[in-house]
Amino acid sequence: MTDIKSINEEQIPERFLHDFLSYISAEKGLAKNTLESYSRDLRKFLAFLHDNEKNFAALARTDIVDFIDLLRHEGYALSSICRIISAIRGFCKFLIIEKVLREDPSENLQGPKRWERLPKSLTVSEILSVLNESGSNRKSLVAVRDHIMFELLYSSGLRVSELVTLKLDDINGEAGFIRVLGKGSRERIVPVTTVTVQKLRDYMDHQRQQILRNRRSPYLFVTRRGKPLTRQRLWQTIRALGNKLGLKLSPHTMRHSFATHLLEGGADLRSLQKMLGHVDISTTQIYTKVTAKRLKQVYTKHHPRA
Repeated sequence: MTDIKSINEEQIPERFLHDFLSYISAEKGLAKNTLESYSRDLRKFLAFLHDNEKNFAALARTDIVDFIDLLRHEGYALSSICRIISAIRGFCKFLIIEKVLREDPSENLQGPKRWERLPKSLTVSEILSVLNESGSNRKSLVAVRDHIMFELLYSSGLRVSELVTLKLDDINGEAGFIRVLGKGSRERIVPVTTVTVQKLRDYMDHQRQQILRNRRSPYLFVTRRGKPLTRQRLWQTIRALGNKLGLKLSPHTMRHSFATHLLEGGADLRSLQKMLGHVDISTTQIYTKVTAKRLKQVYTKHHPRA
């Protein structure tokens, strides 16, 4: 083990950050996107400490609290702050193991409550307007592809990273489900609607082949270069559609709408948890508060004595 006194500020980013990311990748099986987020989060934290002339070997709880306050001031989403706190906690525990830190400054550190900001979802009529608008252009091959992606997002509640990495072999049209490789390389089965399955079949038989132009690709959603569509491109496309309709639209919005509408329709929480790919049901339970809030709005609007 390395003696704590021999550690300087420059060694921690260069050595221990790399070792920590390798450790959690092997031990926890985290997805590549999560590892990249943790790397960015921790590098921002280390830069904050460096700018404030803080020695990491003497890291204190107040340093972490000051950093969180900075994130709030910069307008970070609560979900992002929760992820960053999780990364810092994990890093501190790792440095305890490596004997870089003697005490854990992140122990019992309370993160912001994620329920303070509820997931934003659209109404059923707004979702229908999105799908109708995206499906109105049948002349463009790319427009048809994008419409199928939007249909699948709402039909299955996939994460954007899950959608763009779908392969042809993941689609089981006969059984009416898709196989999804989610966070932490965990596989799950998600049902899709009959309408979506039919549209997927038409797309695979016609538009996809025309987009590829005799190229081959295992991926479901492809570009004219034969490459899988990127997350960034999907975000840009769906945001542009939302702007056209005057809606704040994103892949997350479609996923949240999928979950909220299922729960409002009577779906049980455990089934929803499996479809969304949540490891912990407490993550899924946030939608019960969304539904309760909507019920209160309906009651207030329509009850004569409300």
